[in-house]
Formats: sequence, C-alpha cells, structure tokens
Amino acid sequence: MRGIFFIVSFLVLQSLVVSSSKAGPDFNFFYWVTYWPGAICDSQKGCCPPTKCNTESDFMIHGLWPQFINGTWPAFCDQSNLFDISKVSDLVSKMEKKWTEWGVYTCPSNETKLWEHEWDKHGTCVQSVFDQHSYFQTSLKFRQRFNLLDILRQKGIKPNGEFYGLDEIKNAIKCVIGFAPGIECNEDVEGKKQLFQIYICLDNHAKEFVECPYVPDKSCASKIKFPKLPKRDSLGESLSVMSSV
Repeated sequence: MRGIFFIVSFLVLQSLVVSSSKAGPDFNFFYWVTYWPGAICDSQKGCCPPTKCNTESDFMIHGLWPQFINGTWPAFCDQSNLFDISKVSDLVSKMEKKWTEWGVYTCPSNETKLWEHEWDKHGTCVQSVFDQHSYFQTSLKFRQRFNLLDILRQKGIKPNGEFYGLDEIKNAIKCVIGFAPGIECNEDVEGKKQLFQIYICLDNHAKEFVECPYVPDKSCASKIKFPKLPKRDSLGESLSVMSSV
C-alpha cells in the first residue's frame, strides 16, 4: 500500500514540475514600438542620417516590451543572461537598417548599445517566450510584415510636414491590423505636436495583435504633424536618450 502511495505521490509531483516548466509568461501583453526618425530631426534632439547611410528612410524599431495589465512593466529581470551579439550575428545586417538608435541617428551610430539595452532591460523578462535570437527576430519579422509608412501613405498620410488627424492615423493602421495603435508625440522646434512613436499591442507570446489595454495618446493633439525626413545631415546636437526607455 505504501508503495502505491509513493508511486502516486511521485507522479503527482512530476506532473507539477512539468506543468511549472511549461508555465506561460507572467506578463499580460507586448508593446511593439516603432519610431519616426524625422521627429528626432525636427525636434533638433538628434542627427539626421547622412546621404550615404545604411539605414532606411522609414519607421525604425524601438523595441518589444512586456507589459502588465495594470500599467507597469518588468525590467532587468536576469543579469546572468545579458546581451551577446554573437547570438544574433545572422540578424545584424537587418538590424542595422531597421533597428537604429534615435539619439545618434547618424553613421556610424551606436546600434549595439541600443540592442544591448533592449535585451538587458526588456528581453531578460521574456525568456519564457524568447531566447535572444528569437526576441530580435520576432521584431524584425513584424517590421518586414507590416510597413507602417506604406500603410499610412495608402490613406494619403505622408511625411510631408503637414498635419493629420490623430484618429485618421490610428484608423489607417487599424484597417490593416484590426486594432487601433497607440500614438506618442513629441514637439517640433515651434512646440507643435508631431508623430513620434507608434505602439502596437501583441498577445503575451507576440503572435497575434490584440486590443491595447492602454495607450500613450495623452502626449498628442487632435491633429499632429507628420514631419519630413531630411536627406542631408542635421546640425542639431546628437542626444542619446534610449537608456531611459
């Protein structure tokens, strides 16, 4: 009888261990965030890309951030598994074009520092879902799958320095992905609100788009500027601010 009890107890304990090892992420959703480099140039808080540059005149990836439903987020969760560029060596050429640092948007820039920051702060908190390679690869896949600049242009919303309705911009993206994004604005040198970052929400495995529980729209006006992206170097001072986000 004791032998049977021992076997049953062992099987129950084993099932609990297996169940624990397969536990899902303890955060609720992801923000996938891209930014418009022209909003950095236009605010004179960064350098614009030289004509001979490896980057593209397009929205750039900022990061893939785990979020809690209550408005907070985890950060710097595992200092034993910090960024190792050798683990993403096959992705570097794409990352150099699509995932550049906004504060020093010039060539050569310091993308490696940005990638390191994004993994160490955000990526180390999502290891139940991603390793380093799949974390960066997932962001690149979404960037390749959804060209936000083309989506906006198809609705007549262009980076020409003109003003567009905030809802107009959100609805253009919603028509394609099914959910309204969050829009973050900064200000140009005249203090006018302009399109800066776009927040798209994903489920906690970063597989499907979901409704954003909350979005950073309070920084915008009802109409916002879509700044141009100059083709020549800006004389603005290079200011790296990535480490704060």
